Amino acid sequence: MFEHLISGARLERFYSHLKSQGFENLRPYGKGTTSIIFRGRLHEKEVIIKLQRPDSPRRNFSKEAEVIRRIAPFRVTPSLVDYGTFEGLEYLIREFADGEMLLHANIEKRHLFEIVEKTALLDRLGLDHGQIQGGKHIIIGDRVYIIDFEKAGWRKPKNLTSAMAMLFLSDNAISKRVREKFGIDEAFIREMREKLKVYKRKRTLSGLFALLSRL
Repeated sequence: MFEHLISGARLERFYSHLKSQGFENLRPYGKGTTSIIFRGRLHEKEVIIKLQRPDSPRRNFSKEAEVIRRIAPFRVTPSLVDYGTFEGLEYLIREFADGEMLLHANIEKRHLFEIVEKTALLDRLGLDHGQIQGGKHIIIGDRVYIIDFEKAGWRKPKNLTSAMAMLFLSDNAISKRVREKFGIDEAFIREMREKLKVYKRKRTLSGLFALLSRL
């Protein structure tokens, strides 16, 4: 799966390194533009392991690890397990977020409320995720998780407005599915725009919660 990105010998050495720390059941899981991704287990806990791609010059995992540590008390994202380097490559290990990407998930009303709560929390913390709008970084399961803070930064945040635009206002596969499921009409869309304007000015959520309650 990763033969064109990392040699088999180097991958085996990485597996050995992880096994020496107690990780088991290691297997390939996916790849991104800057990382190759594995799943594994540590003491009955499922984990995700992100290893910097050898062909990527970007080193972002130390920043991401620090972000995860700082927001850990708020349970927005799965807990950090470890961060380190292996043969000059960064790696980051966090607990596995069980569920489906928002892009493909069956979104229930309770998920909408939790997305509002967690994106608003990031806004209050002054942390902008940077990739909320794509739908791949919100995981829907028994609870909602926001993952992959590789491009996040302590800058003017727009997490909640980006999430609401993705879910309701933009013309994309997610919003079309949400509109159809909840029977959303143009009046609702206009009201959502107004509630978001109020949120931007006052950072209050009561209007948004009241609007979502009618779904």
